[in-house]
Amino acid sequence: MRLTVGFIGLGLIGGSVAKAIRRFHPDSRIIAYNRSLSVLETAKSEGVIDEICEQVDHRFGSCSYIFLCAPVSTNISYMKILKDYISPGCIISDVGSVKGMIHKQAAQLGLSRCFIGGHPMAGSEKTGYEHSRAGLLENAYYILTPSELVDIRHISAYTELISSIGAIPLVITHQEHDYITAGISHLPHIVAASLVNLIRELDTEDEHMKLIAAGGFKDITRIASSSPDMWQQICMENPENISRVLDAYIRMLVQARCLVDGKNEQELYQLFSHARDYRDSIDILPTGPISKSYILYCDIADEPGGIAAIATLLAMEQINIKNIGIIHNREFEDGVLRVEFYEDPGYQKALEILRKRNYTVYVR
Repeated sequence: MRLTVGFIGLGLIGGSVAKAIRRFHPDSRIIAYNRSLSVLETAKSEGVIDEICEQVDHRFGSCSYIFLCAPVSTNISYMKILKDYISPGCIISDVGSVKGMIHKQAAQLGLSRCFIGGHPMAGSEKTGYEHSRAGLLENAYYILTPSELVDIRHISAYTELISSIGAIPLVITHQEHDYITAGISHLPHIVAASLVNLIRELDTEDEHMKLIAAGGFKDITRIASSSPDMWQQICMENPENISRVLDAYIRMLVQARCLVDGKNEQELYQLFSHARDYRDSIDILPTGPISKSYILYCDIADEPGGIAAIATLLAMEQINIKNIGIIHNREFEDGVLRVEFYEDPGYQKALEILRKRNYTVYVR
């Protein structure tokens, strides 16, 4: 039987899931609704979807799986519409980073038997279908939060589908999910935004802090460039868990301030040592919860065309660059070129090519 999958919302995550299904299930039929018709037209022209839906209607009744990929409040409104169209055995899932509210709505609508919450632990500070790609989910954990009423056969089948597109399914309760993501996802975004706003307020009139902000500051605050609308909604949807982990973090910050004020040499060392050891113990291999970054650093001549020469060299070898730019920090006495790649094969090939051309390359 031909697999038919429906999408409501075709942004970064929805588009990436759709592209992954198209890659690994090329014979599948994919239909999609999106607020912007131009996105649907682009997806169809690229062969990602087969049918454009101008509205959510009876056509979704042919789907075995329906992915809700809009904001949580919007997904809930479409669940009410889908209730009248879905066929027996259809599984509805979402891709949101908060699960409590949508599980509650599924129960109120009598859809618990067919609802499995989903959260792919992959993403980007960039948004929109134009930034989606099939490889975004590869080797990333994909959390599944099935309702207690979902048949085990449906859970198994959905888990197999997620595995088939290259992700790593992890089944937990929606309560556990919301607590975990409050700590490892929601809190870091709040911290990053708060740190950027702090520096904005503390900066001199000449903006010297902004001028010399380098590798460490930019790395830890990168996610502050994410969508304000999305993170506003997440904070509104998961306030109890976020408040709980914020309290713990604030206590730790107060403790750190006391150590600094008291010049507690040994305790300060332990603060950084324990953090280093735990951070280094986190599995950053491709199968781990943090996607591996494929980054190299390369010395280049301080002259016009230096960056262009390397970019052209890699482009001639069909190597896709994710990001490129000069950085200045204490780790490198002089400025170096930082080049980031999407996948390991391109990264390894770039290392080989640059070294053959006698560039000095650093990896870490």
